[in-house]
Amino acid sequence: MPKLTKRSVELLEPKAEGYFVWDSEIKGFGVRVLPSGAKTYQIQYRKGGRTRRAAIGRHGNVTAEIARAKAKELMGEVSKGENPIEDIAQHRRAPNIAALCERFHEAHVLQRCKASTQAEYRRMIDMLIIPAIGTFKVQDVERKDIAEMHHKSRDKPYQANRTLGVLSKMFNLAEVWGLRPDGSNPCRHVPKFREHKRERYLSQHELQNLGAVLANAERDGSETPFVIAAFRLLLLTGCRLGEIQTLQWAFLTDAGMELPDTKTGARRIPLPHAARAVIASLPRLPDNPYIIAGKVAGRYATDLQHPWRRIRALAGLDNVRIHDLRHTYASRTSRKVH
Repeated sequence: MPKLTKRSVELLEPKAEGYFVWDSEIKGFGVRVLPSGAKTYQIQYRKGGRTRRAAIGRHGNVTAEIARAKAKELMGEVSKGENPIEDIAQHRRAPNIAALCERFHEAHVLQRCKASTQAEYRRMIDMLIIPAIGTFKVQDVERKDIAEMHHKSRDKPYQANRTLGVLSKMFNLAEVWGLRPDGSNPCRHVPKFREHKRERYLSQHELQNLGAVLANAERDGSETPFVIAAFRLLLLTGCRLGEIQTLQWAFLTDAGMELPDTKTGARRIPLPHAARAVIASLPRLPDNPYIIAGKVAGRYATDLQHPWRRIRALAGLDNVRIHDLRHTYASRTSRKVH
């Protein structure tokens, strides 16, 4: 049994069957020579009545000196009663962040979050989290990894902060599921970016332009009556987009709209005469409980962003978001009160 060095390993010739050559100085350190001529440094020891063997690295990719140092380290752990090969195997079997994301989505998001939140979390997972750290093992993610990922989105502080919040919840559940030690959430102490809320209100002139564009779209049929009604209702009620999209005929009462499940729980929203007129103008489709009917039978309109981009361009409102319609309602209502 020679001492394994670069020269002695390179002199080993392949045979019809693979074989091992063990080092003369470090017990359990050797090299495996395959019939193909490939040579891999190995460690081997007995633990719990079983022989344990694992590769350290392939000769050529790993030098004999580096392999020797690693073997010495691992065999030192064995002498202390540890089982480093089993630890390595468990680490290889451990889930990565991509797998954690799927478990989080199935066990938490789909069970506890509203449909709009589910869609937003799914978008963050697929577009932001998995591309950045999806291959990392769950137990290996450190605060610096999260901080680096967060910093890369500094030009979008709101998005960066929301993603940080989703990750924090995910790692809290990883602790509950036994995938990380208690109190090890790597999102802790990663500072959020300062957010500057953008308040945009439509002027009377802009409202008139928008109204004219909606009326033209209604006449020429370039947008469906349901899409046009949705934007009018946002301006007339101050509801959130999801509340208008999922509004059902059954929610309408003499007192207004009885919404059973909103972001803040069940609530009643008054329906002004103009809003009732908008709803009354819509056809009530058979087997569809939703007022803002979508293209799929029995479902509501899920995509209002694309129609809004077309409409706002025609109205000269390129910097106006759908959410700004709600702001405009609140602003106008506040002025009326005062």
